[in-house]
Amino acid sequence: MRVPPKYVNNPQVGQHAVSDVQHIVDATSQHNSLTDRVDRQEPVPETSSFTASERTTCSVPRPNAADSYTQDFIDFIYENPTVFHATEYFAELYIKNGFEFLAERDDWTPKLKKGGKYFTTRNGSSIVAFVVGGKYKGGNGAGIIAAHIDALTARIKPISKQPVVEGYTQIGAAPYSGTMTNTWWDRDLGLGGRVVVRNADGIFRTKLLSIPYPIARIPTLAPHFGAPALGPFNLEINTTPIIGLEPSDPSENNLKPEEVGAPLAGKHNIRLLRVIAYALSVEVRDLLNFDIELFDTQKGTIGGLEQDFLFCPRLDDKMCCYAAAHALLNSAEETATSGSSINVAAFFDNEEIGSLLKQGARGGLLEGSVTRVVKSLGGDATVEQTYANSFLVSADVKHAVNPNFAYAYLPYHTPKLNVGITVPWDPNGHMTTDSESASFLEEIARRTDNTIQYFQIRNDSRSGGTIGPMLSSSLGCRALDVGIPQLSMHSIRACTGSRDIPLGIKIFQAFYEEWEDVDQAFKRGEIKSSGVVS
Repeated sequence: MRVPPKYVNNPQVGQHAVSDVQHIVDATSQHNSLTDRVDRQEPVPETSSFTASERTTCSVPRPNAADSYTQDFIDFIYENPTVFHATEYFAELYIKNGFEFLAERDDWTPKLKKGGKYFTTRNGSSIVAFVVGGKYKGGNGAGIIAAHIDALTARIKPISKQPVVEGYTQIGAAPYSGTMTNTWWDRDLGLGGRVVVRNADGIFRTKLLSIPYPIARIPTLAPHFGAPALGPFNLEINTTPIIGLEPSDPSENNLKPEEVGAPLAGKHNIRLLRVIAYALSVEVRDLLNFDIELFDTQKGTIGGLEQDFLFCPRLDDKMCCYAAAHALLNSAEETATSGSSINVAAFFDNEEIGSLLKQGARGGLLEGSVTRVVKSLGGDATVEQTYANSFLVSADVKHAVNPNFAYAYLPYHTPKLNVGITVPWDPNGHMTTDSESASFLEEIARRTDNTIQYFQIRNDSRSGGTIGPMLSSSLGCRALDVGIPQLSMHSIRACTGSRDIPLGIKIFQAFYEEWEDVDQAFKRGEIKSSGVVS
């Protein structure tokens, strides 16, 4: 321990302070003596008044073997922090399992065949995969699970440079949907997304950026400041992330000769651009533009006394995407061999902001993909007939009951974790579920030992929405909404059950494997044009 200089040989220090200094020196000498003995492995004298407590260290528990999907999901979320990374993850997963990529710009007709497995993408942020039944017949329907792959985030502004405030370097960011709220403050935020670069050969390419170590932070104001710390807060003024301190050498903010004329120079902090360029192994002058966002860098983990919980960022709605993709893969061989319809998994961007962009659910990627299959393999069958025989499952996370706010839930509509999928209802059309579609999934659940839970919002609360209504109205097919339950929806870090992802895979796989047979049972009971039930 070093004695502060101001207390040494200072005539202004009183007698008590000098005495205190002597105690500090004595204690320091004793500490050094004890430390020397420990370093030399000498026993500490028994006269020492300090007795160390016994320490017990427990390793972090891993999920049970039956829940191996949960740990894989944690790794998936950590390694794929943005919508672009997640889309590429699923594309690579499909390729590893024998799926063939079909570019939207190409003619699919020569490639499509019965028993084939395919996928296509749009904008690098939406993906549709499908398996054509080995016994497919024109006019037969499609079993579709659709989810959204985007998550609430904060997007870096097109010109993100900010004036220096009290020596801090900051970055301009804008909320994507309902972010930059209190759960985003005081979090360790990384930087990632898609960057457009120009290679030395003049060809334009996109590269995925992921800087997983914390770069940014939105600091709160300590409560000691009173009213200013209580809010309300201005999203433009009070939530600007800090990304560093201004350098002691101001010349570090100057452009180097080779950076002069770079397309992004002057729009973003040059030190930030250097970090991005270094991470991508390119030069600053090669950076043309980017779609970059902030994300929580803390990795997901299993929690709870009995490992009951999964604490993780970006559950909404990558959790349902992950479950649907693995369900499609697990059922693919059976479908390709003996199926007579088409099984589809479709993951869309931009659900959180209305789905109105080309990569959103309203963009027609799903409809176009099914139409191409019907035209290539369906003979004289029409797309309309195909959709009439189809069934859509709109999958998005749902509200698990919160024990601290149980009064906010409608009685008997309180989904639990680690029980099974939740089917939401809404009398105002925010969900697609009706009695026929719910009965359809419940029959599949009975056949495959799955549990179904119900949820409906209270009359004095506002219901959220999903891509279900827009897709079912566009396709004209039967549909229902489902979701894996979670706590803390729209928080930067949420919670679900550690067994809920395997349960989601189980019910989605059951849908892909059973829906054709269940559909035949429903078809035999349909009302004919004469109004008589056959």
